[in-house]
Amino acid sequence: MFIKKLLPALLVLLVVGCAKKDIYNWDDYEATLYLYHQQGKVNVEEQIKLLEKNIDKSRAKSLLSPPGLHAHLGLLYSNIGKIDDAKNQFKIEKQLFVESATFMDLLLNQKTRNLK
Repeated sequence: MFIKKLLPALLVLLVVGCAKKDIYNWDDYEATLYLYHQQGKVNVEEQIKLLEKNIDKSRAKSLLSPPGLHAHLGLLYSNIGKIDDAKNQFKIEKQLFVESATFMDLLLNQKTRNLK
């Protein structure tokens, strides 16, 4: 008797627990990352525009930017000498993904120190 009452509640929990809900807006990030690794096909400024566009779309959809996007954007900013923008992106990555804190601190120290 107890199992008959509990079974519907368990089924509801199972369905809700398995429902897929996107928390990140991946959009074109993977394609942009691919472009980065094909050096020379797309310049840094164009890659920055693509990543900034992805961030804008994420905000519009009320979703988070995927892990690594802000770090990638910070790296691109540091490559063209925009140190303050790079620092800001590394800090955002660190805030959004706490597990990246050690790596972001390393980038903050290395990338920004080399470009002062």
